[in-house]
Amino acid sequence: MKRLAFASAFVALSITFPAHADGPVLFYDGGEKFDASFNESAYNGAVLYQQTEGGSFSEVILPDSADRIELMRDYARQGFEPIVAIGFLYGEAVDTVAAEFPNTDFAIVDMVVDQPNVRSVVFREHEGSYLMGMMAAMASESGTVGFVGGMDIPVIHKFACGYVGGVRAVNPAAEVLVEMTGTTPAAFNNPARGEEIAEGQIAAGADVIYHASGGTGVGVLDAAADAGILGIGVDMNQNGLEPGSVLTSMLKQVDYAVYFALKDSADGNFTYGVQSLGLEDRGVGYAVDQHNQFLVDRGMVAQVETASFGIISGDIAVHDYMSDNACPY
Repeated sequence: MKRLAFASAFVALSITFPAHADGPVLFYDGGEKFDASFNESAYNGAVLYQQTEGGSFSEVILPDSADRIELMRDYARQGFEPIVAIGFLYGEAVDTVAAEFPNTDFAIVDMVVDQPNVRSVVFREHEGSYLMGMMAAMASESGTVGFVGGMDIPVIHKFACGYVGGVRAVNPAAEVLVEMTGTTPAAFNNPARGEEIAEGQIAAGADVIYHASGGTGVGVLDAAADAGILGIGVDMNQNGLEPGSVLTSMLKQVDYAVYFALKDSADGNFTYGVQSLGLEDRGVGYAVDQHNQFLVDRGMVAQVETASFGIISGDIAVHDYMSDNACPY
């Protein structure tokens, strides 16, 4: 059941310039812009800015092997502002170029860069993933659920640990299968490998699988649908990728982070420092729509909403892998 086809990896830069060499520019994460996940959510935020504020923006898509520092430096020289970088891979580039152009505004998503002219937007993914774990445990009939991560890095373990915590909150005896796709950025753009890992977890008894793997997750959701089990999407609402087979999606509002970076700059209200977005800020959440409304009942929603308020109030502590690089579950 292949409902989405992805083009081969980029072998050259893909750049869109506006009529004038200035204004906002969006540097996408490696891989595909329309990945039904992280990059596409960022693009949607820029389009929302364009539609509601009438502004324009430029785009840069580049392979993982590209010289990120030199390319970003070139855009800064031309007067583009703000420069918005999507993904942790841009950390060094933003740190270097922002220091060289102290009067230019930068924003980066999913990484903290300590420069006075940089807005760093990070998310409390563990909070949203905890809710995904609860829903997975409530929907599971086998008592075994899975997690497929992308690149083996701390932020993906942050998803995994939150998920395991939510599963165990509902069913302490549940088995949670956790696997990462790879150790390079290519792990976020490998649907075939995602499908393979998911099939292995299904063979081991998993009947709900949550992915945090970018474009790789298309293969995970595909395998789940083919096997008649449930998948859980991530980053943007992926319920419609496999209607009736995606239990829900953990929403990570990268689109809003991009939208407000562009809007705040246009309004002269751009701020700096770290923005940490979680349940309280509506930075993470879950999706219920026409594609999964018969999979998520009122009882499930009630329990998840109660837990959400508990997390916001501090009554429920969700372990953050970033705090000590360990998962206690």
